[in-house]
Amino acid sequence: MTETVERMLPLYEAKMIHQFDHRWATYENSTTRELTRSEKSDANQATQPRYWVDAGEVRDTLDEKWNRPWLFGWRDITRATDARTAICSPFGPVAAPDGTLLMLPHDGAEDALILSAILSAFAFDFTVRQKVGGTHLKFFTMRQLPVISPEQLSTAPTWTGLRPLHEWIASRSFELTYTAWDMQSFAEDLGDTGAPFVWDPERRFLLRAELDAAFFHLYGVSREDADYILDTFPIVRRKDEEAHGEYRTKRVVLEIFDAMQHAADTGTAYDPILTPEPGKGLRHPMRESSDRAEA
Repeated sequence: MTETVERMLPLYEAKMIHQFDHRWATYENSTTRELTRSEKSDANQATQPRYWVDAGEVRDTLDEKWNRPWLFGWRDITRATDARTAICSPFGPVAAPDGTLLMLPHDGAEDALILSAILSAFAFDFTVRQKVGGTHLKFFTMRQLPVISPEQLSTAPTWTGLRPLHEWIASRSFELTYTAWDMQSFAEDLGDTGAPFVWDPERRFLLRAELDAAFFHLYGVSREDADYILDTFPIVRRKDEEAHGEYRTKRVVLEIFDAMQHAADTGTAYDPILTPEPGKGLRHPMRESSDRAEA
């Protein structure tokens, strides 16, 4: 008797994700290619996998370990030719192979947003590069890496406008993460029922620069050391110089770092580089929505 397959899920290979991007690459004619900017601007555009897996097998594998409609994972393989070492992302209800290692934050999707932001920061990535001895970022290495503690994230420093750090971080990470309808289940787990955020490369760059500057502060990294750490990412620098004629990432991150330091020194709130407009702006995912894509 032939067994009935109730549903098939895409097999999400590690090469298909990147930092804050669950649609980094798609299969086309048995090979992968990066999605174009115009494709990512379409909130209905999803990546195509090479293989599909019976949803029942995925459910049986996760069993009682996980019951949320999304996963969070990182790339096992790291290479010297990659711009970054720790590459992670939340993604929708899919199947994950051995190369896509999973981290299951049981306290909810907000924890996944915060972990995604921490693991994608230059400060964290610099540490990863000191720990990885080959081409794999396995569980035993990840468990040794320094992650900002929940206690520190619950504080509300003056430079955030007395907003708890976890909210300040999550609001930015959410906008960077929720860019397509196939992440709707993730957004709903946060209590957000709005449309995905618009894929705006310039806005995304500035959001990431704010997060990177903030994490340098949270890790206690001095400006001089932040300057040095950013210089240890030569591929990021090369791509910036090719596109902008300067190492723009370093300049903007350090400018924001200085602005945050000034705010901390004076006991005032940091003025976000992205000024909210009426009815828009940076908000916690469980509150109002920011710029949204059309349904």
